[in-house]
Amino acid sequence: MLWVKAFHIIFMVTWFAGLLYLPRLYVYHAQCEDDQGHERFCVMEKKLFFIMSIGAVLTIFFGVWLWLAYGFAGGWLHAKLLLVLILVIYHLFCLKINFAFAARRNRWSHTSFRWFNELPALLLIAIVILVVVKPF
Repeated sequence: MLWVKAFHIIFMVTWFAGLLYLPRLYVYHAQCEDDQGHERFCVMEKKLFFIMSIGAVLTIFFGVWLWLAYGFAGGWLHAKLLLVLILVIYHLFCLKINFAFAARRNRWSHTSFRWFNELPALLLIAIVILVVVKPF
């Protein structure tokens, strides 16, 4: 089971790297005013989303494997799963933003994306505390 746990953590780090970096690309993309820059950001966002999606799927896969092996016990796990659900929704919302940028229909300012960029960091802190401390 330690291998499964290790892979769960490895792919979680991969997923979070994307969740933390993609909204930062949105900040810069929202400030971009030239066509060449717009196209470059669209390519970067599309490729990053693909890579982080692999990380998300494998994080969830190995997490379910751990859940099946260890069982579903403790309020901390319920809270963690709720936060992971929020992350999945955030992840899918990033796809919607990618499509909006690609279609040149983004309505968010670079300042809005700076705030949007903070949510995964806060969720990461909460999830790690829940898993390590198991407060309830």
